[in-house]
Amino acid sequence: MLLNGSQILMETLLEQGVDTIFGYPGGAILNIYDALYKYSDKIRHICTSHEQHAAHAADGYARITGRTGVVFATSGPGAANLVTGIATANMDSIPLVAITANVNSDLLGRDSFQEIDISHVVAPVTKKSYLVTDVTKLADVVREAFFIANDGRKGAVLIDITKDVTSAVCEFKNVPPKAHDRPCDIHGVEEAAKIINAAKRPYIFAGGGVRLSGAEKELKALAEKIDAPVSLSLMAKDCLDNMDERCLGMLGMHGTKVSSVALTEADVIIALGTRFSDRVTCNTKSFAENIKGAKVVHIDIDRKEFNKNVLADCKVYGDVKTVLDQLIDKLDKVSHPEMMAHIADIKSRYPLVQDADSDAVTPKYVLEMLAEVTGREAVITTEVGQHQMWAAEYYPFKDPHSLATSGGQGTMGYGLGAAIGAKVGCPEKTVVNIAGDGSFYMNMAELSTLAKYGLPVIELVFNNTVLGMVRQWQKLFYGERYSQTDVEKDTDFEMLGKAFGIETITIDSKSGVKEKLGYAVSCGKPVLINVLIDKDLNVLPMVPAGASVTEPMLEI
Repeated sequence: MLLNGSQILMETLLEQGVDTIFGYPGGAILNIYDALYKYSDKIRHICTSHEQHAAHAADGYARITGRTGVVFATSGPGAANLVTGIATANMDSIPLVAITANVNSDLLGRDSFQEIDISHVVAPVTKKSYLVTDVTKLADVVREAFFIANDGRKGAVLIDITKDVTSAVCEFKNVPPKAHDRPCDIHGVEEAAKIINAAKRPYIFAGGGVRLSGAEKELKALAEKIDAPVSLSLMAKDCLDNMDERCLGMLGMHGTKVSSVALTEADVIIALGTRFSDRVTCNTKSFAENIKGAKVVHIDIDRKEFNKNVLADCKVYGDVKTVLDQLIDKLDKVSHPEMMAHIADIKSRYPLVQDADSDAVTPKYVLEMLAEVTGREAVITTEVGQHQMWAAEYYPFKDPHSLATSGGQGTMGYGLGAAIGAKVGCPEKTVVNIAGDGSFYMNMAELSTLAKYGLPVIELVFNNTVLGMVRQWQKLFYGERYSQTDVEKDTDFEMLGKAFGIETITIDSKSGVKEKLGYAVSCGKPVLINVLIDKDLNVLPMVPAGASVTEPMLEI
C-alpha cells in the first residue's frame, strides 16, 4: 500500500507493539504529529512540559513495564533537549528509541532554522543513530532501531528523519518483528559450575543485568541452592526482596558494612550482569586486593565488561536469565550455616541508622512509613542526590521492576518524568517520586503534566534547602566551604502546588506522617508532599573518594 513517511512511521511503530509515545511537537515534526492525530485510537501520546522530561518518561516507562520507551521531538533545540535523557537511558542499558525530525534534506548543512546534526551529537551516547533522507529506507531503519535497542546489552537508539521524508510517499508492507537470541556460553557455564561447587564461602553480587534479563526468580533460586548472601547494585535493588534473610543491601560507596565484610571473606564471588562501576568498587586497586583470595565468576551479556574493571577467573558470556537457567541445574544443593550465621551477626551489629532528635522527621522514618502504607508494593522513582540513596537504603523493595533511578549518569531532574512514564505504563500501581528540593526545582513544571492527565503520582520532596549530597562532600572534604549549595529559595510549596492544580501536604514532624502518606496513596489525585528535614542529615555509610570499599564511614 502507498503511504507517506509519517504514516509509515506509525505503521512500523504498531508493528513493534508501541502504544504509548512521550514527546513535544514542533515545526519540523508537524507531519508526524498530524499522522499521530489520525492514529490516536491506537497510539496515545503524553505531552510533557519539556523534551528532556519526555525522554525520562519514556525511560521510566521502559524500566517499569519492560517494554521499549519511545520519545518524539522536533528539530534543533527540541532534539538537543533529548540528549540528557538519551544518555541517561543508554548508560543504564534501558531500551529507548528517540525519533526526531529535521529540516528538509536540501537544507541540511546550511545552518537552517532549527537545524542541528543530532544523529552525530548523540552518537557517543547511543547504541546507534540514524539520519533518514530516503523514505524507502524509513521502515527498515525503524525496525532495525527497535531490534538494536533490545538486542544484547540494551540501550538507546536515535532516528532523525528529514521533514521531506515525512511527507514523501512509497510502497509499504508490514513485516513482523525479528526475534532476539538469548545467548549462553555452555562451556563457560560448565567451568562456572565447577568453581561454585567447590566454594566454601560463596557470595553473589547482582547488577542491573539481572532485571534487564528478567532473572529475578533465578537470582533467588541460585542464592537458595548454594546458600549464599546477595549484595545488590543500585540498579538491582528491586531484584531481590530486600527483607530476604540473604539480602545484604547495596555494595559500594553507600553500601552496607555487611556487604563489604562478606565480600572480603568470600572464596567465590559470582557477579551477575554488572560492570563493576567505580560507585561499586570505590577504589579499583584496593578492591582487587580485597578479593584476591577469591575466584571471580562474571556473567554478562556484554563481552566488553569482562576484565574491564575487575579481573575474572571465569567469564560466562550470555543473557543472565538463560545462563542461570543452565547453571542452577549443574550446582550442588548445599548449606553454609556457620557462614550465614556469621553474616547475620555482622548485619545485626551494623544496621542502617539515621540519628536525629526524637521528634524530628527523618527520611528513614518517612520511607519506613511509606513502605507500611504501600505494603512495599509501590513503584519508586527518584531524582539524584541524598534522597536517592535514602530511598535505596530505607525503602525495602519487594517486587521486580519497582524502582526507576538514574545510576550511571546520576541525572538530577530524572525522577518526575520517570514517574509519569511509570504511571502511564502501570496505572494500577502506586507511583511515588522521591526528590530533593534541588532536583525538584529542575523539573517542577512537570507537575502541570500530572494535573493535565490526572495522573495520581505522589511527588515526595525531602526539602532541606540545600544541595545535600554536594554539601555533604563540602562538609567532609572542603573545610565546610558551602559554595553555591545553599538553595534556600523562598518558595511557598503550597501556593506552588495550587498554581499547578496539585494538592500539597506539608510534613514537618513525625506527628501524623502515616496518616498523611496514607491519604496521598489512597486519594486518587496527584499530590505534592513537602517534607521539611534538617540540612545536616547525611547519607551513611559512605566510602570517601579513593578509599577502600571495606572502609565505610559509619558516622560523621
